[in-house]
Amino acid sequence: MQTTLGSSVTFDGVGLHSGAPVRMTVHPAPTDHGIVFRRTDVKGMNPRIPALWDHVTPSKLCTLIENADGVSVSTIEHIMAALTGVGIHNALIEIDGPEVPILDGSSAPFVRGMRAAGLRTLGGALRAIRVLKPVEVREGEAVARLEPASALEIDFAIDFTDAAIGKQEKRLNMANGAFVRELMDSRTFCRQADVDYMRANGLALGGTYENAVVVDGDKVLSPGGLRHADEAVRHKMLDALGDLALAGAPILGRYTGNRAGHAMTNRLLRALFADGSAWEWEACTPAQAYRLPGAGVCRPAVAAR
Repeated sequence: MQTTLGSSVTFDGVGLHSGAPVRMTVHPAPTDHGIVFRRTDVKGMNPRIPALWDHVTPSKLCTLIENADGVSVSTIEHIMAALTGVGIHNALIEIDGPEVPILDGSSAPFVRGMRAAGLRTLGGALRAIRVLKPVEVREGEAVARLEPASALEIDFAIDFTDAAIGKQEKRLNMANGAFVRELMDSRTFCRQADVDYMRANGLALGGTYENAVVVDGDKVLSPGGLRHADEAVRHKMLDALGDLALAGAPILGRYTGNRAGHAMTNRLLRALFADGSAWEWEACTPAQAYRLPGAGVCRPAVAAR
């Protein structure tokens, strides 16, 4: 069955790149609504932007969606990962600016807020996207791939020259609660040199050592150090889950990313949906729904209806 939030939940913070204050409220929504953002500060244009792969437009360092009127919302990957990770299929996200608040740089604050709001089961049947054959995109040494699997699996590898990150690889079956247990608190990361470059070019104005892991060679500059020894690759997996959520339904398949990023994952979804023989809709049985990332994570707040 499809789900939504038991009640609305609000998040206040600043945009990572803009540095501007922003308030975002995630509201319950009805069956087949999907995830939709609504810009409350926009007048005279359509303020609604569906969180879907075909609304993604090129953007540096984050995922940005835009509607036909040019109204956009950026840095949506962490809230999208949180929604998937707690099993929310329908929500209206009202936001008073162009960028989702960065909070602590992970999905954990979003997950905790939505778990407190609870989950409501709706009347509509849940459909998933089953991957039927391998689909792959490449760019230099970077690769992103989807192939058949019985549930969503993510396998990610990264390789950075900075010794504080280096080579990292992790593989997870994302079934029932794996995102909350393993990934949700892993923060975005960058090198000090990248911070200097971004700020010189008007980016990362809201970034701090508290909402990102900043490294310089073999040093972790953020206070308190790492939350996990492999926090960097865990965050890349978090990002991948958020970007895959833009498929518009749960994915049954194995995602493999090697040095992949937001743009490459979106290119992969476009390649998948361009090939009608590579995927199919599948009605989720109760047993199948139990193997989805958010199953059982949010306790129901009110009765199903």
